[in-house]
Amino acid sequence: MNITKYQPDALNYQVSIEITAADYDDALKKRLNDYRRRADIKGFRRGMAPMSLIQHLYGEEALYQSVNSIVSDQLNNFIRDEKIRLVGEPLPSEDQPQLEWKAGNDFTFKFDIAQTPELTFEVGKDDKIPYYEINVTAEQKKAAKAQLLQQYGSLQEGEAAGENDYLIADIANEGHSAEGVYVSVSHVAEAARSQFIGLKAGDKVAVNVNEAFENETDRASMLKVSKDELASLDPVFTFTVVNVKTFVAAEENQETYDQIFGEGTVTTPEQFEEKVEERIRGSHEQDSNYRFGADVRKYFVEKAGIELPEAFLKRWLVYANDGKYTAEDVEKEFPGFVEDFKWQLVRGYLMQKFGLKVEQSDLQSAAEGFVAYQYAMYGMGNVPQDLVRSAAQNVLADENQVRRLEEQVEDNKTIARIREEVTLQTKKISEEKFRELK
Repeated sequence: MNITKYQPDALNYQVSIEITAADYDDALKKRLNDYRRRADIKGFRRGMAPMSLIQHLYGEEALYQSVNSIVSDQLNNFIRDEKIRLVGEPLPSEDQPQLEWKAGNDFTFKFDIAQTPELTFEVGKDDKIPYYEINVTAEQKKAAKAQLLQQYGSLQEGEAAGENDYLIADIANEGHSAEGVYVSVSHVAEAARSQFIGLKAGDKVAVNVNEAFENETDRASMLKVSKDELASLDPVFTFTVVNVKTFVAAEENQETYDQIFGEGTVTTPEQFEEKVEERIRGSHEQDSNYRFGADVRKYFVEKAGIELPEAFLKRWLVYANDGKYTAEDVEKEFPGFVEDFKWQLVRGYLMQKFGLKVEQSDLQSAAEGFVAYQYAMYGMGNVPQDLVRSAAQNVLADENQVRRLEEQVEDNKTIARIREEVTLQTKKISEEKFRELK
């Protein structure tokens, strides 16, 4: 057996492993004996088939397994002994010679191996990273108060329908009728919307429903028929308005305060404004922290000066995805992949440097936060904690979700530690200017 290496640069290796018949002979005999002992061949008692028949039936498979087991061991030993910081996994070299799988032959295997660079940078007060504090303006507070009151408002009887109002109508033509049809004026096709604006209870208007309600599913629901029945209907209906509903913002009073913040939490207009400002600042802080995280990533990836074995990486991505991505697909997405990969290297280096670890409690908290966020997206902001914990367990049972959460926790821990170590260049900025940052 002979192992040779060629290293064209600091990140790439080509390893050649030469296997002679003497290297695999004992392993091959053992495998063939195992096949013979387990073989159930018609006309022979188990374990008594002649070896010539076993060699005929299983010889090539046994040879392949024997040789590849030795090659795999030797390759793993080489990677360990050379202390290679492996990228992906070894790939067969593009100049790998053709092999004839025949007992007694010698074999030569060539592999391309790549490694990541060794990182050695420091983190300290000399590293200066901007942190943006977004100003809260009177206009923002006014808009946020109006939005909250609108959110907790209610539908009330209206006079003439406006663009954001709703109509309840009875509709009919000679072929079909439906009562109590609910129409959101803002959802009517723009070209037909003017027919509905200004309508009052008792008004009648002829409407081509195909033109006014372009979505077939919505139209079928409104007409109370199946989608298959739509084509057979005369599309022109007379709409008779039963009443108009308009959405009215909640009044600013104690009942509304209790609905928004919980009973007794807010009791005065001044406290209401304080709470609104607190929410705005919380939202701004999330935006600022997200921006800080992005700036940290960019700063330390650049500071690390990472070079990657890009040609190998592109080959490996095609190979590892097994037909899901072509070389052209990989080439297109490669810049984004490289930036993420570089940050993963930086993050891993800093996690080790600072002794940071992902604990099970971290994953539990991250899973509960993810579940609570999902509930909030559906307008469920006060979900009982036991329900959140139960749903979090389902998240943690999914390996893909766990990997995503691990990366999220590693990001948060790394960035939080960096924030303690570096110099923050705090900059006050308007929300408008903040949105313009690149």
